[in-house]
Amino acid sequence: MRFSLNRRRFSDLSEQEIVALAISSEEDDARIYRSYAERLRAEFPGTASIFDGMAAEEDTHRKRLVDLHRARFGDVIPLIRREHVAGYYARKPVWLVENLGIERIRAEAEAMERDAEKFYLAAAKRTTDAATRKLLGDLAAAEAGHQETAEALEQEHLSDDTRSSEEEHARRKFLLTWVQPGLAGLMDGSVSTLAPIFATAFATQDTWTTFLVGLAASVGAGISMGFTEAASDDGQLSGRGSPIKRGFASGIMTTVGGLGHALPYLIPDFWTATITAFVVVFIELWAIAWIQNRYMDTPFFRAAFQVVLGGALVFAAGVLIGSG
Repeated sequence: MRFSLNRRRFSDLSEQEIVALAISSEEDDARIYRSYAERLRAEFPGTASIFDGMAAEEDTHRKRLVDLHRARFGDVIPLIRREHVAGYYARKPVWLVENLGIERIRAEAEAMERDAEKFYLAAAKRTTDAATRKLLGDLAAAEAGHQETAEALEQEHLSDDTRSSEEEHARRKFLLTWVQPGLAGLMDGSVSTLAPIFATAFATQDTWTTFLVGLAASVGAGISMGFTEAASDDGQLSGRGSPIKRGFASGIMTTVGGLGHALPYLIPDFWTATITAFVVVFIELWAIAWIQNRYMDTPFFRAAFQVVLGGALVFAAGVLIGSG
């Protein structure tokens, strides 16, 4: 609350402060676009060139605003930034957006332009000087037209072949970084924990003991799979992406796969819990088959046969051991 009270309201800013805020905003946006370009240059050079062009245009806007400030208010520009103004649009941290993939970065860039257009329209209404009002209106129009600028830059730097290549590369990286480790974890968590959980269930017929064994097996397998995935490959040579991301994807999905059929044993009645766990296992195995078919291009019935057969064998082993 203290932070919010210390921020200025936009309506309280002077015309000089509005221009200064516009200058700092253009500087920040140019830096963000250049950061995106550097992040993408190695893998998506065409899109990186687009962000280079957008950064250069933000530089042009900043120079026009600085010239206006010098003419009206002098050379000393007040230090005022987005975070100093209550209700002013904020930018997401670059590190947060750039880790979400190329399409997310493009979407964030479009949102940046819309926010900037709204700011310039609001700022123009607050000014009385004709030259300042005209420049702010021109910049609002420029921000609104950035979609056309981006399209022109795409035509210049992003041919159909380049775009197809970048999209295929992005899809491959998504599969290798998130889907493949997550799928491996889900399969391991769903299948490998079947035997200990159902062996315990039929050996003890105690739902709470079964749940504790399932919880321990799921969490332990998740931790093991996560560390194994992260430590096995740093992604530099294989191109599989960040080991931390892969480790989280594998570890979390392994835990989820095991907990799916452990949680029903929170139900006190043994047979109700066991039948519910059967249903959950069936759903888990078919979900794995669907993911294989959807993302790994494995024929659905072949994937279903492999997963269901493997799960059935592990399940049968657990039941037989527990019953014995």
